[in-house]
Amino acid sequence: MNAPESKPPQRILVWDAPVRVFHWLLVLSFFGAYLTAESDRWRAVHVTLGYTAGALVVFRLLWGLLGTRHARFGDFVRGPQAVRRYLASLLRGAPEHHVGHNPAGALAIVALLGLTCLTVVLGWATFTEQGGEWLEEGHELAGNLMLLLVGVHVAAVVLASWLHRENLVRAMLTGRKLGTPQEGIRRTWGGLAVVMLVAVLGFWWLQWQDPPQVLSGDRPGATAKRGHDRERDHDEREEH
Repeated sequence: MNAPESKPPQRILVWDAPVRVFHWLLVLSFFGAYLTAESDRWRAVHVTLGYTAGALVVFRLLWGLLGTRHARFGDFVRGPQAVRRYLASLLRGAPEHHVGHNPAGALAIVALLGLTCLTVVLGWATFTEQGGEWLEEGHELAGNLMLLLVGVHVAAVVLASWLHRENLVRAMLTGRKLGTPQEGIRRTWGGLAVVMLVAVLGFWWLQWQDPPQVLSGDRPGATAKRGHDRERDHDEREEH
């Protein structure tokens, strides 16, 4: 008696709609904030996108605990041994197939979430003048490290797409990857994704109506620094 033939992989739903909306909104928020970081004219946009990124990360942390199968951290976050095994499979030219995130990609995701949190917190502290110039320098450094990590992540996605013969960028748009029906998710949670999008757009609209105020249109901390400079100049003139 012949053994039953295994069915070839088919396109199944892996990424729910909230994960996909989160992903692309975070991409937009990060690059928008990065491009407006050095412009006093676009400071309100920079601050608004920074707050958006922070709120998105909070949602992703919650969804990583309560979300669908492949959105949960327990599904894709693995230890060092799993990462080494996956990287070794890449070097052999026979990469392990993972329906969700692979172990190496999981590291990048966790690092990106952590760096986003750090960048947002330092940015908020800088904008509200909670400390000295070191906060602004730390905020800038965290943003640059995040840009570097994003570059590595994009390169890894391109490499993995080629090795796995699967377009991972398209998968994050459609939510579908190759796998068996048992590995897919049943519900896309489109309603929650719509709520997310409406909430973000609503927040942007409110910010547009009453944009965050930057003193004298300057970079956060510049006003205080300029005040100290004026006091020093005044003292020097009195001495002369």
